Amino acid sequence: MQDFWETSFSLRFGDIDRSDRLTLSATFNYFQEVAINHAESIGIGRDAMAKSGQVWILSRMSVVLYRRPTYRENITVRTFPIGWEKLFALREYDIRDSSNEAIVRGSSSWIILDIEKRRPIRPQTIMEKIALNKSLATLPGGAIGIPAQENLQKIGERKALFSDIDYNGHVNNARYINWIEDIVEPELIENAVQMRLDINYLGEVKFGEITELWSSLRGTSQQKETESISYVFEGRKEGQAVFRAELTTVFHETFDKTNTTI
Repeated sequence: MQDFWETSFSLRFGDIDRSDRLTLSATFNYFQEVAINHAESIGIGRDAMAKSGQVWILSRMSVVLYRRPTYRENITVRTFPIGWEKLFALREYDIRDSSNEAIVRGSSSWIILDIEKRRPIRPQTIMEKIALNKSLATLPGGAIGIPAQENLQKIGERKALFSDIDYNGHVNNARYINWIEDIVEPELIENAVQMRLDINYLGEVKFGEITELWSSLRGTSQQKETESISYVFEGRKEGQAVFRAELTTVFHETFDKTNTTI
């Protein structure tokens, strides 16, 4: 049984922004794709789980871009399960460059849901049956939980349209990353040399439903030659949070951030 999955290709034109570098939303799409392919290859994919009355639900995801690969750069996207913790099944990811250096890392926590009872199932019932690759390097701290934030400001709304909806009939996990990217001033992302996004998925949004988008500045910090800005986000449907996220972007000191606001 294959304990990891990898796919190699040249970075595609549709997955870069005006800086000519990989976007966050494309990274989430890559990780989603390799996770699905790996699950199918080891017998725990969508159809196999459905036959048992179960489904995978993504609960948390953390992604760090240490370096953003550029258009047509050769990269390898990998994923591998590493075990479980309480009710979470744990899966890791990375993107490696031509020198086999991990330039992007990701960590995710999944819940196995009993479709009929709508209750989570202990993940070891599945994870004990598959090969785990605990020897591979992972993102320190794993996928983090984000508590409710105070003093958020409403900055807009988003209606779930056809292009947002996936096979399961709700907004796809990677589409929320597009929503966050659309909230932020383009310069904050295009000029970022490194980025980190943590997101918790708390509820589903179906076609036609409205999500209120809330945000605030979390803080800034400065190191030797770089500065960083962190923002927190929350999506709400009918007053209830459907996702919470935190985005940190890192810049060289020469970047003028005086007019970058959400």
